[in-house]
Amino acid sequence: MQQTARTVVIYEHGGPEVLKIEDRPLGGPGPGEVRIRHHTCGLNFIDIYQRIGLYPMDLPHALGMEAAGVIEAVGEGVTHLEHGQRAAYAAAPAGAYSAARVMPAAQVCPLPDGISFDAAAAMMLKGMTVEYLFHRTTPLKRGDTVLFHAAAGGVGLIACQWAKSEGITLIGTAGTDEKCSLAQFNGAAHCINYRTEDFVERVTEITGGKGVDVVMDSIGADTFNGSLNCLKPLGMMISFGNASGSVPLIDIGMLAKKGSLKITRPTLFTHLADHAVCQAMARRLFGKVEGGEVKIHIDQRFPLDQVADAQRALETRQTTGSTVLEP
Repeated sequence: MQQTARTVVIYEHGGPEVLKIEDRPLGGPGPGEVRIRHHTCGLNFIDIYQRIGLYPMDLPHALGMEAAGVIEAVGEGVTHLEHGQRAAYAAAPAGAYSAARVMPAAQVCPLPDGISFDAAAAMMLKGMTVEYLFHRTTPLKRGDTVLFHAAAGGVGLIACQWAKSEGITLIGTAGTDEKCSLAQFNGAAHCINYRTEDFVERVTEITGGKGVDVVMDSIGADTFNGSLNCLKPLGMMISFGNASGSVPLIDIGMLAKKGSLKITRPTLFTHLADHAVCQAMARRLFGKVEGGEVKIHIDQRFPLDQVADAQRALETRQTTGSTVLEP
C-alpha cells in the first residue's frame, strides 16, 4: 500500500481560503534526495507571497519552505545525511507544510542534538537570513549602526540578538510599544514605534544627524523611501522583503543625490543554492544558538489544520517572534 502524507496545497492564488489539505503520495527518494518525516514546520512571509502570487509558482503546488524532523530514507549519492538522523532545512522547492516529503538533499542540514525540532523549524529560514544579512551582503564591523524594520518579528528578534553578540548597534522599528520593548529586551539598542513616531526623525535624533551605516528592510513599500533617508553617505540599503507590498520604482540618480548610497535586493535562496555555503551558514547559526547568543522565540503554535489562521495572523502583523505548525 502506497504511503501518503498530509500536505497543504494551493490550486489557485488568493487569500488564506485557497489553502487545502490533502493526502499526497509519498514515495522513496531518488538520487540526490532524502525523505524526511517532519516534527515541526515553520511559517514565513515567503509562504504568503507564494500563496497570493507575488512569487509565481506552477499550480497546483504544496507550500512551506522550512521544517525539521528525522531522515527516513536517503537516495543514491547523498553523503552528508543518513537514515534516522535529525535534520532541518530552509529550502526550495516549497512543500514543507506536510507530515513528510521527498526533497533534494543538498540544502537539508544535520541538526545538532542540543537544538529542538521546534526551535530548528522556527529558525532555519529566519536565522540564515540574518546570517547572510550580517555576514554576506555588505561588510559589517563592531561599532556599526543598523536600522532594522519589524524588529519584533521572527527574523527581527534573531537580528537583535545577533547584532548585540557582535557589537553592532541595532535600531529597530515595530508597531506597538510592547513589540518595541520585546526588541529591546532581545538586544536592540533603541526601538521606534512607527505608529506613534516618525522613524526618520527618530533615527536622525538617535544618530546625532549622521544616519545609519545599513538599513535592513523587509517591509517594502511603506518604509522604503524613509529607509533611504535614514542612511549616512555611502550607506547600504538592503531591501529583503515586501510585507507591505513591492517597493516603488526609483530613479537611480536619487542615490547619488542622497550621498552616493548603495542598494541591493538579495534573497536567501541565492546563497543556499551552493551546498557548501548553505551548510556553513547553518553551522554558524547553530553555533549562535548552542552558544546561547541567540534564543529562538516561538510565540505562536498552530496545528497544520489551522494553517489558514496562522497565515492570517502573520499577514496582519498579529504575531511576535516565530510561528510554527504542528503536522
